[in-house]
Amino acid sequence: MVYKVIGLMSGSSLDGLDIAFVHLQENGGKWGYEILHADCYEYDSTWIARLKNAIDLNALDYQLLHTEYGHYLGKQVNVFIEKNNLHHQVSLISSHGHTTFHVPEKLMTAQLGDGAAIAAETQLPVVTDLRAMDVAFGGQGAPIVPIGEKLLLGDYTYFLNLGGIANISANINDRFLAFDVCAANRVLNMLAEEKGFVFDDDGKIAAAGNINNDLLQKLNKLEYYKRPHPKSLANDFGIETVFPIIKQSSLSIEDAMRTYVEHIVVQIKNSIQSITRNHQLPTTNYKLLATGGGAFNTFLINRLKEVLQEINIEIFIPDENLIKYKEALIMALMGALRWREEYNVLASVTGAKRNSIGGALWLGAEA
Repeated sequence: MVYKVIGLMSGSSLDGLDIAFVHLQENGGKWGYEILHADCYEYDSTWIARLKNAIDLNALDYQLLHTEYGHYLGKQVNVFIEKNNLHHQVSLISSHGHTTFHVPEKLMTAQLGDGAAIAAETQLPVVTDLRAMDVAFGGQGAPIVPIGEKLLLGDYTYFLNLGGIANISANINDRFLAFDVCAANRVLNMLAEEKGFVFDDDGKIAAAGNINNDLLQKLNKLEYYKRPHPKSLANDFGIETVFPIIKQSSLSIEDAMRTYVEHIVVQIKNSIQSITRNHQLPTTNYKLLATGGGAFNTFLINRLKEVLQEINIEIFIPDENLIKYKEALIMALMGALRWREEYNVLASVTGAKRNSIGGALWLGAEA
């Protein structure tokens, strides 16, 4: 069976809207994929500000933004379909939305991007709200990509996503566990913006700085890192908790950036060591697949390779399409699984009471 799906992903780094048109093949329970077309539609300054500040809106204005952003997503999908001549080829759209509030301890998570609006604009079936069912069952609702890593990318022990938030997945005897590690590109991009750049190209700014041990120790002592997994982070962790600590240090941007890169590397290493320790894994060689925007940060990846080599972890960087659009690909898979009414969120990852079939389905096509 082949599913022709568009996956949509908007990450916490606010780089833009990732869109991927994929063919998903299922045969006897084995899944394969092909990314046929993919693009990132960058947000303009207005949309960046509106998404960034959505949590400060009153209830009515928030709901109006939810609806407007849904129509925006639908229109962007229509542009993508027109550009790539995909008329009458797309059977389903699966949209992650843009996360605003994420409070799993109170059984709540929220993503902007009204599914009904997307369906109305595209007149196609749409799946949204992929995290909500898991959170309702007491899970963290994050990370949710391990289902795709399990079904589509299963040749690695560890999967690292270096997005606005860094998260890690581990395949322990075909049982997946995963959790958010730390804020990553969201903080690095905020620092780069202070020098007039959207991001730190190849990590050149960080490479020009020096580590400040006082700041590094303060960051590494944050309470979140002491919690056992499963655990997850809201976008505001980087913005409201981490970034003020960095600013209070009064360092140059170069030194702040270098220190924060080291912080990311330390926390990733610590996370892997905690998995190894808690699951009594042998200290043999393991493979780690790194994706997300941070995989293009040469300085960060080289530093990560140096540190993880100490604990017998070898890093693999896949082709550019998978680096950029892995999450959009997996959103497409989750939508197809929802359409099939099969589990698409793993309780072993999120800590929920059980696996769940996440997603609301909106039928925009005529009967």
